[in-house]
Amino acid sequence: MSAASGSHSFSVPALHPSLPGHFPGQPTVPGVLILDRVIACVLDVAVDGERVAGLPQVKFLRPLLPEQEARIEWNREGARVRFRVLDVDANLLASGELKVDEA
Repeated sequence: MSAASGSHSFSVPALHPSLPGHFPGQPTVPGVLILDRVIACVLDVAVDGERVAGLPQVKFLRPLLPEQEARIEWNREGARVRFRVLDVDANLLASGELKVDEA
């Protein structure tokens, strides 16, 4: 992996197809969609052939709303990648750990 740490800002559009069913009338971004963004950030700088082999720990602390800006921050030590997802006010939305392995 070329980078040992990084960050990435994102938001999920209000018209994303997963939102209408994820609490109709008061949609929140599904955790799996947040994790997909985290994994994409990590794999974007991974060595060819590396993959996410597990998610030993993940906590969702606050909801992410449609169109709300969020920032993923991650740090890799060996096969372990620790991450956190924050809103624009630096409130922690989610945190956890990924295990990266060769395919």
